[in-house]
Amino acid sequence: MSLKGGAILIMKVKEVAELTGISIRTLHHYDEIGLLKPSGTTEAGYRLYSDTDLEKLQQILFFRELEFPLRKIKSILESPGFNRLEALEMQRGMLQAKQEQLVRMIATLNKTIEHAKGDIAMTNEEKFKGFDFSSNPYEDEAKARWGEDAVNRANSRLGSMAAGEQKTLGDEMNALYSHLADLRHTSPASEEAQAGIKEWFLLLNQMGSYSLEAFRGLGQMYVADERFTKNIDKFGEGLAAFMRDAMAVYADSNKRD
Repeated sequence: MSLKGGAILIMKVKEVAELTGISIRTLHHYDEIGLLKPSGTTEAGYRLYSDTDLEKLQQILFFRELEFPLRKIKSILESPGFNRLEALEMQRGMLQAKQEQLVRMIATLNKTIEHAKGDIAMTNEEKFKGFDFSSNPYEDEAKARWGEDAVNRANSRLGSMAAGEQKTLGDEMNALYSHLADLRHTSPASEEAQAGIKEWFLLLNQMGSYSLEAFRGLGQMYVADERFTKNIDKFGEGLAAFMRDAMAVYADSNKRD
């Protein structure tokens, strides 16, 4: 049996499936994509889940209930700044809001049934009470934190540049990608890696306005969004993950108290 240090409450995949109500196939998929890897395996290779794994699975299922895609959940859980208690409190707030909306929609549905039977009359406004197509505020906060807003602003700035400026900037970016690719097997916290990432931070701010948190978030997107990963890893496999880690170190190291 192989088990990560200190983990207890070992359960086989079948037992976890029975406990949670999700399928064994789903648990296998979560393992394959790196979303939830079990803490141990038997000598025969069967997955074994610890109490910590179950806590993480619970967190994943809360996010799924809030309709977060798997790649976004993986990005959140892998974020260096992730705080489980903070996430649980935010999930509670979102689920409470969802509960309140469902109560309003059920009330509207009950009135609609009475209206269809001819027992009451409904105004047009009453017919649509409880529907809410606004965006998920937690997801909005996540987007801002992970830098998607900054990405959009940078793309807009890049599109407004003259062709010559775009080429010059593109050449600088490619050269820096290549330099960082040469460093990707070193520590992301090394002096040389941090010097390269600082150049990346300054270069990005020529196109947009990246705070340190947005910069950190952009690094998370490099791994969470396969389009980023595919393009960046053309310069060297594992570069996207290396840049994510180096960008997180840079953001933490340059925070002002």
